[in-house]
Amino acid sequence: MKGIKDLFQVMRNRIQSRLLLIFLLTMAIVFVVNSYVYMNMDELMKQTNDIYSSNARLNELQTNLKMAQEDMTSYLNDKNTESLKNYYIHIGEYQKLMEELNKDIIGNDALIMEKNIYNMSLKYCDVSEQAIDYRRGYLVEKFKKNYEEATILFNDLNSAISALNGRMFTDNYGNSQLFMNMLYKERHLVLVIFGVTTLLSITLIMLFTMSITKPLTKLSETAQKVGDGQFDVELVEVTSDDEVGTVATAFNRMIVSIRDYIEQIKQNMEAKRILQENELKMETYLKDAQLKYLQAQISPHFLFNTLNAGAQLAMLEDADRTYTYIQKVAEFYRYNVKKDNGSVTLREEIELVDNYIYIINVRFSGEIHYRKEIDERLLGVYITAMTLQPFVENCINHGLRGIDWQGEIVLSVYKDGTDICVSISDNGVGMPAEKIEELLKGNKIDSTDPQNSNGIGINNVINRLALFYEKDNTVEIYSDGENMGTEFIIRIPGEQ
Repeated sequence: MKGIKDLFQVMRNRIQSRLLLIFLLTMAIVFVVNSYVYMNMDELMKQTNDIYSSNARLNELQTNLKMAQEDMTSYLNDKNTESLKNYYIHIGEYQKLMEELNKDIIGNDALIMEKNIYNMSLKYCDVSEQAIDYRRGYLVEKFKKNYEEATILFNDLNSAISALNGRMFTDNYGNSQLFMNMLYKERHLVLVIFGVTTLLSITLIMLFTMSITKPLTKLSETAQKVGDGQFDVELVEVTSDDEVGTVATAFNRMIVSIRDYIEQIKQNMEAKRILQENELKMETYLKDAQLKYLQAQISPHFLFNTLNAGAQLAMLEDADRTYTYIQKVAEFYRYNVKKDNGSVTLREEIELVDNYIYIINVRFSGEIHYRKEIDERLLGVYITAMTLQPFVENCINHGLRGIDWQGEIVLSVYKDGTDICVSISDNGVGMPAEKIEELLKGNKIDSTDPQNSNGIGINNVINRLALFYEKDNTVEIYSDGENMGTEFIIRIPGEQ
């Protein structure tokens, strides 16, 4: 009993369950009513069939009797084989039907008439078959006698069947009147049942609908006021534990929360606006600040001025080679002083690399072989300043220093799809995979070796390229293993 109560409580707390319950109740009522009507109509149909079934059976019996008599007469007159065949068909049907007649002695007059018809039918069948047998044997006198007797029996049977059929029709007509009265009453009863069922279903649906729509209407009215900015409305009364009650409870909590936060929102609105403006300004200047910060590491004005003075002194003393060397070094640092705006053409970057290679070969007596494979059509593209030289410096300091074979650096510029690629490769000692991974991740590689300095450093260049193009993975590093050299590829995205 407790379990049933708990089940109804759960169903009461869920709109879906309540809808299902109303649906099942309505369908149960409709099913019961339809079942009752169906069974009554089925019974009435059976009674209708039974009322006139006896008349239909007697009519069929009489018809087969007449057909058998006609076929026998035709055969006896003409000895027609087709007539004989039809006779046996109809007499066989007649014998089947006569077996359904009453054979017992009963006080009912109709049943007594059926028994008499049955007995006469037996005699008629015997006499008619004997007449046919005598006709086959050409016993003219005998088949005529039997034919006359069969004809008399036929007339008696036909009259008896007609009399019984008329009596049964009279009785059945009276029964049909009773049946029509029952059918009339049944029709009124069905209308009453359907009317009551309809009213009951409408009442259940209306009660259920009102239980949902009433709180929803109140909730809608309150929500409309809140939507118009009236937060001082009364909270919605929660009268049920179903989904509507859950929504109403959540709505009340929302109103309370709005009331609690609205004052705080007003106080913080101005502060947030100022903060957002500052954040936008910071985002606008962030990239430029980062670029200038990274490039600020390579602005040696003092050294440039000093070298320029040394070049003038060498020129006065006719030291041509010294003058050329100092001039190349001065041009190297002049590049940094002039290109503090952040971007230069690829041609200017390559000229800087040419000067750097010249300076290095003076220091190392021409040990480094330098080769270029350049598509001149691509040199007008813009790139962040001081990008190529750090990679060349890395190749010299970490790839070619200390090798016992001819060192070579190859600088290539080519097109790969929509990207312009700048490749700087050496044939030195190569780079371990772990170090390649660390460099590409932007992690700084620390070393106590003074010769490990990369000028402004590979990390610096990778970071500046990412900021300049607003894209990661602009640098690729490849090395096939120890003593297999290293290749740096800088991808300049798209057409500039």
